[in-house]
Amino acid sequence: MRQWIRPLCEVGPLVLFFIANSKFGIFTGTAVFVVATAIAVPVNWYVEKRVPVMPLVGGFFVLLFGGLTLALDDSFFIKIKPTIVNLLFAGILATGVLLGRNFLKIMFGNALILDDSGWRVLTLRWIGFFVVLAILNEVTRRYFSDDMWVTFKTFGIMPLTLLFTLFQFPLIKRHWAGEKNPFA
Repeated sequence: MRQWIRPLCEVGPLVLFFIANSKFGIFTGTAVFVVATAIAVPVNWYVEKRVPVMPLVGGFFVLLFGGLTLALDDSFFIKIKPTIVNLLFAGILATGVLLGRNFLKIMFGNALILDDSGWRVLTLRWIGFFVVLAILNEVTRRYFSDDMWVTFKTFGIMPLTLLFTLFQFPLIKRHWAGEKNPFA
């Protein structure tokens, strides 16, 4: 059961957002998203017995921008959230590159053992990917309906991220610096 809690806590609020939006509109969908996220983050923490950094950061932004959407009765805020979050991640990674610190390596260095060149290329690719996601969100939120934007957010961003991650495996395989390469 435990192995299902984390993915459920990460994807569940988004799916509920999609369902509530499709039946009742973006404001009800946003309210459901905020409440589901407010429940999912502490449940995830309780099950994992540690502070889950990415869900915590994501949850903070959902509560902030979702709260602004509901308080100001303006869907702009929930729709701009992915743009801001993706540009923030790209900016943090880019700042690390400029300062000679690889934040991706700091976060995932225990899971991936790459040489410095591999970490640099992987980081640059993630910076570019986050910028592309921000651009796609901007195009979708500006030129399409709320329903289309919610559909893109729910069923576009996650598959694109998974696909992008899969395309990184050849790079990881080439730059593996550990004893046994699990990608070989």
